[in-house]
Amino acid sequence: MRVGQLGTGRMGTAIARRLIDAGHQVTVWNRTAAKAGLLVGQGAVRAATLAELAACPVVFVSVSSSEDLLAVLDPGDGLLSAADGGLRTVVDCSTVAVDASAAARELCARAGVAFLAAPISGNPEVVGSGRACLVASGPADTFSDVEPLLRAVGRIVVHAGEREQARLVKLAHNLYLGALAQALVEVTTLVEKAGTDRRAFLDFLGNAVVGSEWVRQRTPDLADRDWTPTFTGVLLRKDLDLGLAAAREHQVPMPVVSMVHQLVQQAIGHGHGEKDLLALYEIQAAAAGLADHQSPSLDDPQPHERNT
Repeated sequence: MRVGQLGTGRMGTAIARRLIDAGHQVTVWNRTAAKAGLLVGQGAVRAATLAELAACPVVFVSVSSSEDLLAVLDPGDGLLSAADGGLRTVVDCSTVAVDASAAARELCARAGVAFLAAPISGNPEVVGSGRACLVASGPADTFSDVEPLLRAVGRIVVHAGEREQARLVKLAHNLYLGALAQALVEVTTLVEKAGTDRRAFLDFLGNAVVGSEWVRQRTPDLADRDWTPTFTGVLLRKDLDLGLAAAREHQVPMPVVSMVHQLVQQAIGHGHGEKDLLALYEIQAAAAGLADHQSPSLDDPQPHERNT
């Protein structure tokens, strides 16, 4: 099937690779054209214009923010300006606000294009290995049409509703992730200060009844204080902002998540914003007075991203 990929950052690249590996003909476009070069070398076709991308019946979108989503779809000069070129369905895998998703759906409807919200649980490495989970929302027939493509991207695909339900499901997932990360660094700091080896504790916890695949996967990074980003503090803060806004709208108290939001802000203020979210450990360890930890300098070098 001819499939488009709009946005070839780390996540967009991982999605496109999955589609290529599944045998689909993938056309890619990115605002910075050079970022699509790696995919071209792996079998994708680079679209010179959005009009060329819109010739694909289905286009996946992966961008960083609500504003970016609406900008790339813009009927004036974005993807939807060439919607009559063959485009039938937009599948948006970004993590964006519910109102932005609704606005994007309306823009697509006016252009005669179906829209499916399909955010992903899993960082680019998880997506690349086929272990990601997708939650989708939109008309049932649209979901059925593109479900085989979604299953090429992730191992689990769930249809959550007809409108924007997938957005809040994904935001709730990331709120939980933030709380989980903070809880993990707190208990790790406690046992470490009391004299237990950090790696030994994490090996135990990851395989205990409360353990999880995520804890097991992240144990080497936390044990080695390797903050190479899988999901940065800045991106987590964005999702906490969106999730807490939704909680206010629905009159749902979220005391734990609200506290985590401030701790993430503290980590960002100390120069950890572009590092992995588990760099929350550095703030916790410094606050606990561990001997070999100090509050980081704003001039600390930032780590390189993982290869995906």
